[in-house]
Amino acid sequence: MNRELMLKTLKSNPNNIWDVIIIGGGATGLGAAVDASSRGFKTLLVEQSDFAKGTSSRSTKLIHGGVRYLAQGDLSLVFEALHERGLLMQNAPHLVGNLKFIIPIYEWWEGPFYNIGMKVYDMMAGKFGIGPSQKISKEEALKAIPNLDQNGLLGGVIYYDGQFDDSRFAVNLAQTAVENGATVLNYIKMIGLLKDGNGLLKGVKLIDFENNETFITYGKTIINATGIFVGKINSMDGNQSLKSVSLSQGVHIVLDNSFLQSDSAIMIPHTSDGRVLFAVPWHNKVIIGTTDTEVPEPTLEPKPTEEEINFLLKTSAAYLKKVPKRGDILSVFAGIRPLSFSKANNSSTKDISRKHQISVSRSGLITISGGKWTIYRKMAEDLIDKAILVGGLEERECITKHLPIHGFIENTDFEDPLYYYGSDTNQIQKTLPDENPVLSEKLHPALPYIKAEIVWAVQNEMARTVEDFLARRTRAL
Repeated sequence: MNRELMLKTLKSNPNNIWDVIIIGGGATGLGAAVDASSRGFKTLLVEQSDFAKGTSSRSTKLIHGGVRYLAQGDLSLVFEALHERGLLMQNAPHLVGNLKFIIPIYEWWEGPFYNIGMKVYDMMAGKFGIGPSQKISKEEALKAIPNLDQNGLLGGVIYYDGQFDDSRFAVNLAQTAVENGATVLNYIKMIGLLKDGNGLLKGVKLIDFENNETFITYGKTIINATGIFVGKINSMDGNQSLKSVSLSQGVHIVLDNSFLQSDSAIMIPHTSDGRVLFAVPWHNKVIIGTTDTEVPEPTLEPKPTEEEINFLLKTSAAYLKKVPKRGDILSVFAGIRPLSFSKANNSSTKDISRKHQISVSRSGLITISGGKWTIYRKMAEDLIDKAILVGGLEERECITKHLPIHGFIENTDFEDPLYYYGSDTNQIQKTLPDENPVLSEKLHPALPYIKAEIVWAVQNEMARTVEDFLARRTRAL
């Protein structure tokens, strides 16, 4: 995945007409690039920053059907997500694993209530089920998670869901798209939409942020997959009054693993704001989240508020024997969800469905909003099906249900510190260090990464900055 070569190809053929141009390199855009290219369409994707720089790298790291959506009665979304969870585990076993969750029980009615609910969850997964839920005793709950608050604890309910590395998955999607013939470029921003005499889209004007060079390219269909920024692209298209997303900020705090002491996660089923809260093991740390706060404007660098941080501390403290304090927080990260706009003025963002919506403007701009990581593949399939109709492209069947993602390897050894590279692991562990022994050395005594990973990220994963490597090619930040 060489940026220079792909950029040279793009600029050397200014009159080249793409079948599909995708604006946005998060989960949705990258998924669409994989879908389009694997169908044989000439595909271009541009991202103004790094892949998954925004919301797509700031998730709770879960691939799940959504227990909260089940409680809300959004059964179609839960069913779809559980089905997609199964496909993700099949297609990217090096990045998507099985995680045990404990719902702690402190009231007599919670045991049967949540046990029945999780049995329904299991049934909806069907052949894609990954483990049976069951009710457990107080002793079993404490054995699973020693730091659970014992006061009033009656037992727990176990269920299973998926966990993944969001930013690594995004990088692997980009590589998969390239392997299928797509041109995928980061740090290139779309700064203008080109229209013909009838007002229909025919191309885009782009700027390469690495040298400030601008250029034009043409496409039969243009997809707005910019997440929280879809409104800005719609405005460029002349739809200033069209509101397609509601913006909701989700904040997570990261703590030392002593606050969980387990490889299992906690699911708090009902918080004071009507959400669920997770405490999830992650690279020998604990992620606690998330919040749901409506925000007025999109930004690449959302800032968590003290109120959100205190909410996470207070809510988690009610379930933990070792209570986290402000000074225990190792880091905080925030992301903004691009929820499909709800016309109901009294709708809280937590109540807005996570289903995706696709719209087409008069000029032919295809915009997608809503959705979530778990259903990225189905979102992409729906997008390219729509692009075929809008652009008059040849009808070709989607093949991504059973398309292995780059790095695919069976029987992943999750004890291997480089497991998340999948089939690329051997080249990083052996091939590069054999060529230059220095590359086998640790990047830093406090970090589990070796120097070969830097070389690999730059040469094969389009890492352009120190942040790209530390935050999204590895988990050093």
